[in-house]
Amino acid sequence: MNPSTLIGMIAGLAVLASVLLWSAQDPMLFFNLPGLAIVIGGTLAATFISFPLKEVLRVFKLLGTVVRNEKLYTQQDIDELVRISRLWIDGKLPQVERELEHVRNPFLRSGVQLVIELNPEEDIMDFLEWRVARLRAREHAEAQLFRVMASFAPAFGMIGTLVGLINMMFLLGDGNMAVIGQQLAIALMTTFYGILLANLIFKPVAVKLERRTEQRIILMRMVMQGISMMCKKRSPSLMRETLKSFVASYEDEIRDPRPAAAAGARGKAGRTGGAADA
Repeated sequence: MNPSTLIGMIAGLAVLASVLLWSAQDPMLFFNLPGLAIVIGGTLAATFISFPLKEVLRVFKLLGTVVRNEKLYTQQDIDELVRISRLWIDGKLPQVERELEHVRNPFLRSGVQLVIELNPEEDIMDFLEWRVARLRAREHAEAQLFRVMASFAPAFGMIGTLVGLINMMFLLGDGNMAVIGQQLAIALMTTFYGILLANLIFKPVAVKLERRTEQRIILMRMVMQGISMMCKKRSPSLMRETLKSFVASYEDEIRDPRPAAAAGARGKAGRTGGAADA
C-alpha cells in the first residue's frame, strides 16, 4: 500500500473517531442511513449522467491505483536505454533487437524500435509527443471524474438538508420536540456527509491521480531525451548522466547553500591555522 495514502487513511479515521467518541453524547447520532443514501446515491446518479459508462466503471480501478504503491522503475529504464544505446553505437543491431524483447516499458520500446528502423528524429519525437499528450488527456479526465464527484457530494448534502428542513416544518405544528430534533439532525447530517466525502475521499484521490500523471510524464520525457540522444549517437555515459538529472532531487535549482557553507568552513580553518602559526 502507498505509505502516504495509508497515513492519510489512518489520520482521517482517527479524526472521525475522536469526533464521534469525544464530542457527542451518543456516537450513533452521526450515523444516518437516509442522509448517506441521498448523498451517495445522488452523487453516483449525477456522475453517471455526466460521464460515459466505461469511464464511471473505472472508479474502483482508480481507487486501487491510489492505494497501491506503484513503482515507475526509473533506474531500470535508464539502464536499458544506456545499454541499448551502446549496442546501437557499436552497430550490433541483432543484439539491440534481442534487448528490446526484454524491455518492460512500452513507450521506451516503441521509441527504440523507431530508431533502429532509421526513422527521422523529428518524426520519432512527434510520435512520442503525441503519446505523451494522449496519456495526459486520458489521466486528466480520470482525475476530473473525482473532482466532479467532489462538487456533486456537497450539493446533494444540501438537498438532503432541504428535505430534512421541509419535513421539520410540517412537524412544527405538533410541538413534538423529539421528532423535530430528529428531522433537524437528518438535515444537518446530509451536509456533513457531503462535505466529508468531497474533502476526505474525492478531492484527495483527484490530487493523487494528478500527481501520479506528473511523475509518469517526467519519466516519459526522460525516455524521449534518451531516444533523441540515441538518434544522435551520443555517448552512453553522457546519456546516463543526462537522464539521471530528470530524477535527481535538488533543494533549489539555482542556489545551493552547501558551497558557501564549505567556503566559510575553509576560511575559518585558514584563520585558525594562521593564528596557530603566529
